[in-house]
Amino acid sequence: MTALSVADISRNFEGVQALDNVSFEVAPGERRLIIGPNGAGKTTLFNILAGSYAASSGRVALFGCDITHLPAHERARLGLSRTFQITNLFYRLTVLENVLLALQAGKRTTLPVLRPMRADRELLAQADALLEHWGLTELAKLAAQDISYGQQRQLDILLAMAVGSKVLLLDEPTAGLSAAEVPRVMAILRGLPRDTTVLMIEHDMDVAFELADRITVLHQGRLLAEGNVEAIRSNPQVTDIYLGFD
Repeated sequence: MTALSVADISRNFEGVQALDNVSFEVAPGERRLIIGPNGAGKTTLFNILAGSYAASSGRVALFGCDITHLPAHERARLGLSRTFQITNLFYRLTVLENVLLALQAGKRTTLPVLRPMRADRELLAQADALLEHWGLTELAKLAAQDISYGQQRQLDILLAMAVGSKVLLLDEPTAGLSAAEVPRVMAILRGLPRDTTVLMIEHDMDVAFELADRITVLHQGRLLAEGNVEAIRSNPQVTDIYLGFD
């Protein structure tokens, strides 16, 4: 069984064909990178997979379950999580409070009205353990708006994992990071558990080639090429339209 199956997905925006019959499959535990020049349809594809956009045609399946017409929150309940190019945090809450909210959401229960989350010792212990594992313990009491952008990126990925992701969609996780911040986020991405399938859009080819098991290349809304790192490196069409190697 595949973790994620994309079959003949198309999307039309008032006459503009953003995606045209894109199909591919991602194996459980795979690290799949989606690359392509600006306007290739990468973010539109992610929006369709996450349920933010409806496909004009085609089918999406998560571990064999057809999710094509499910809303985003139902896909999340089935284990599909997503990060964005711009971090999506509760900026006025502390780092710890952000993690507590994600863990509570992952429990699939309603929030207790009269009991603060900090009073839940089990939840608090889980949050503390996650922050320690991700090297963010020292930031626990700081508001999310007061930590660096690279740290916000790390927190964003942590929150997506905290809800119990089976398939994680990462939209340019290294975008906007300083040269000093990229290695830390790269280490986190390499350390993601193999029971989590990762589908990632990335503009930095060094990052893409280091992390990918397989790469899917989009160009003008169509699937141009697919294969392992060496196959994509040596593909003349990819070289011509995107990579720009000599």
